[in-house]
Amino acid sequence: MTETCEFDVVIIGAGVIGLAVARELSEIYENVLLVEKEKSFGQHTSSRNSEIIHSGIYYPKKALKTKMCIEGSKLLYEFLKKYNIPHKKCGKLIVATNSAEEQELEQLYQRGIENGVDTLEMLGEKKIKKLEPSIKATKAIHSPSTGIVDSHSVMVNLKRLSQENGALIVYNTEISEIKAKNDVYELTTADYDASIRTKVVINAAGLWSDKIADMVGINSYQLHWCKGEYYKTNKYKNMNMLVYPTPDPSGKSLGIHTVLDLNGNLSFGPNAYYVDKVNYSIREENKVQFHTAINSYLDLDLCDLHPAHAGIRPKLQEKDSLFKDFVIKNENDLGYNNFINLIGIESPGLTGCLSIAKYVREIIK
Repeated sequence: MTETCEFDVVIIGAGVIGLAVARELSEIYENVLLVEKEKSFGQHTSSRNSEIIHSGIYYPKKALKTKMCIEGSKLLYEFLKKYNIPHKKCGKLIVATNSAEEQELEQLYQRGIENGVDTLEMLGEKKIKKLEPSIKATKAIHSPSTGIVDSHSVMVNLKRLSQENGALIVYNTEISEIKAKNDVYELTTADYDASIRTKVVINAAGLWSDKIADMVGINSYQLHWCKGEYYKTNKYKNMNMLVYPTPDPSGKSLGIHTVLDLNGNLSFGPNAYYVDKVNYSIREENKVQFHTAINSYLDLDLCDLHPAHAGIRPKLQEKDSLFKDFVIKNENDLGYNNFINLIGIESPGLTGCLSIAKYVREIIK
């Protein structure tokens, strides 16, 4: 006989977004369940990224990505300080190396100002050299509010706070079926002879969030997996700040940039190419691509680059299309009341995790 368990809220996916939502909703609901198909939290996109706190300069003014990033940055810094989570507000340079890039940089600077990122400064060569002597650039945007963070510690604290509020977190539990009837959702798991009933479902399944939406009958979303690799070096250490190239105008990628960890180690990434399978190996042939990109702004020999790690982003943006925003939506207009989809949550998802959770709380009917 199949056992049925009742919950006020069920959250699918224990990445940084699912954990943030669990912490937020467990403050107002007594019975919150967070289910994760992997053996622990944050096994995919949440732990395979650059661990950067973004400022909100890159995205269109009215985009959810912009709103979640700008609000989320402030909330995240407050959270990090409150719980003594390792981080550093190191700042960032977005650099131009020729006249064409300088024009793109000017447009990016204006977008940042319009978005409300009021700490930005445009720098010339002398000031760039003063801030980061090794960098080759003709102009740069200085974003002092950009930072780096230990994302694992963020997730550990979100998990702890959720559980202290009474949330139940279960691993090795994959949702195989979702049935909707009269605003109640019955979820079946592939691993146990049990079903779960709830009136609120939060789909935070990351790379598989479109498949979860499809289970309930919403087939209008299709994710495209975009892989990004990282290479590390021992030639440079303890650089003062992050360095980004002028970004790809299509919005597919911010370009191969420097990545600092809290111990001062330096790596570079990510590149961006679409894949059909989850595979975190690194293509050795892409090393030349990294070398070429890096040497536009920093001198580095090919032999000084070594494979580090790789990640995959759940993008709504197809290979040759332009910017696609986050989907954070209560699907009540389709007849699925309080089935809330979070789809295409890539960068700046880590920066915006707390503001995304707050937004989810607000749109529950």
